[in-house]
Amino acid sequence: MSSVNDLALRFALKSHPGKIRPLNEDALGADPNIGLFVLADGLGGYNAGEVASTMAVSSLLSGLGAELQRAHTSEDSSFDPASALREALVAMNDEIFRAALHSTVYEGMATTAVIAWFLGGRLWVAHAGDSRLYRFRSGALQQITRDHSFSQELLDAGMISEEEARVLPAKNLVTRAVGASPTLDPEVHDYDVEAGDIILMCSDGLTEMVSNSDIGSVVGADVNDIAQAARRLVDNANEAGGRDNCSVILVRVDDGVVDYTRELNVPGDISIDEPMLNEPSALEPTATMPTADQGRMEEPAA
Repeated sequence: MSSVNDLALRFALKSHPGKIRPLNEDALGADPNIGLFVLADGLGGYNAGEVASTMAVSSLLSGLGAELQRAHTSEDSSFDPASALREALVAMNDEIFRAALHSTVYEGMATTAVIAWFLGGRLWVAHAGDSRLYRFRSGALQQITRDHSFSQELLDAGMISEEEARVLPAKNLVTRAVGASPTLDPEVHDYDVEAGDIILMCSDGLTEMVSNSDIGSVVGADVNDIAQAARRLVDNANEAGGRDNCSVILVRVDDGVVDYTRELNVPGDISIDEPMLNEPSALEPTATMPTADQGRMEEPAA
């Protein structure tokens, strides 16, 4: 069995504005050199949601990459991914909240955020809001994150069923979001990683329109073609009504060396398959999972 640090990551990113909203307020990006993936959903109904989500993705990718590079350069063996993630989200919250305070154009802007960081042989997950992360393993889809939302609190209290939560009028009311208040308490956890795992990150434009069982069926049917799975998930959300922007990141953990599959966001339209730059560094054709003290991803030996 391969060491987790020898596992390779294959990924696909896809975003679509949906069939009703004129603007895509989702943002997503990756820095595969350090195994980092970020997705954010600007809160609908707020000013400049697309600004908040773009700020969050860009700053989190560059900031976390810089922190890891500093730790590598200084040979700091005490680098803690959980602390780095928490501090980055708190700092991002402060930046967005202050920007909104000082501009009527940005007043009230906020965003959800979910981060997946494959580092040190673990998967580190941080989030705020109702954008989700799932793990598909051994044919089963498991929701890893728990929504920070009013409907989730009612569900946890046993006051409503899962089906009632899906149609609750206040289902989109989030209880935590980046930039929504002066303080933020992000949720951060770490998980084991196995070859064959597929990690799904998505905005609620997917989960509002497609059930967990149907999401699992799509991912399971295309385990060897995650780009196709990403396309099918977004298409299914649109075919079900496409009431919101829909964004998906799929990351598959493989043995050995693989080519990257990349579908990068094109504002207002579907994604494309051609090599492009995505924040903050060029996508390399192959990479292995970094260790905690690496500032960059080393190419695997031939």
